Amino acid sequence: MTVSTGRRTPRADCTAGPGGGITFDLDLGRREDEEAPELLLRLRGAKGKGGDGDTVRLQLSPLRDGRLRAVLPGTLEPAEGRWDVYLREPGAQDGEAVAVEPGIRDLRLLVDQVPPSGRIAVRIPYPTLDGRLAVRCWLRAPHAEAGPVTFDGHGMTVEGTLYGTGLGAGARVEARAPGADGRVLRVPVTGEEGAFAFTLPLDELADGAVTEPRLWTLWLIPGTAEDGPAGGVRISRILDDVWDRKKVFVYPGRGTGEGSRATPCYSTDNDLCVRLEPEPAP
Repeated sequence: MTVSTGRRTPRADCTAGPGGGITFDLDLGRREDEEAPELLLRLRGAKGKGGDGDTVRLQLSPLRDGRLRAVLPGTLEPAEGRWDVYLREPGAQDGEAVAVEPGIRDLRLLVDQVPPSGRIAVRIPYPTLDGRLAVRCWLRAPHAEAGPVTFDGHGMTVEGTLYGTGLGAGARVEARAPGADGRVLRVPVTGEEGAFAFTLPLDELADGAVTEPRLWTLWLIPGTAEDGPAGGVRISRILDDVWDRKKVFVYPGRGTGEGSRATPCYSTDNDLCVRLEPEPAP
């Protein structure tokens, strides 16, 4: 439950850093002798709401200009997902916290960032569709960052950068169809010094008639002892200031010759996919 505190609607200006840290600055019009509230970051969709793993608590401290500041340190590792931001007044219960609105969001340091080796933490503050402030978090180790996507006939070529491991002799990319019995299309991957590239033949995704849309996911198998999570490394694009590229990055589709059409796309989690669907009627 969310209740009104009788104060102005809290609004936070955010500055995001390349190491995953975020500062939140709020002007709440408070007296200096008032006890400071705290910010709550709640994991959206968490089963155990209010649990230690579902809520991050950030103490607000006064600045000289009268505003209050909270810092989400880059060393903190909240789970991947979307975290909604709330303000909890002193003495109030967590369920009485008030949703925070987005103010100025400074994301300049997220553009063209080069992450350090090891675990990659990316956090982007963004406005939700209903006007609230949220933070999109990713944690990847290793990570395959997608770059340019180009086309040649029925083939789709993807270039990218691999962080946290290298490519071995058995390196490959797998395009996986959904479902327990989904098909897998394997293609070789090339690269050196962190760069990788592969070409996916889009006309091989269709196996007979396609009657409904299917979303193929793309995974990089490094082929080394440090393959990463079981099943490979998800190919995504997260190292910039775009928190949801699904409707931002739009690619042309290609006919597969089987009465279907294959279109590269990004999911709402910024994972690179290929959508296979029936060819639209003329």
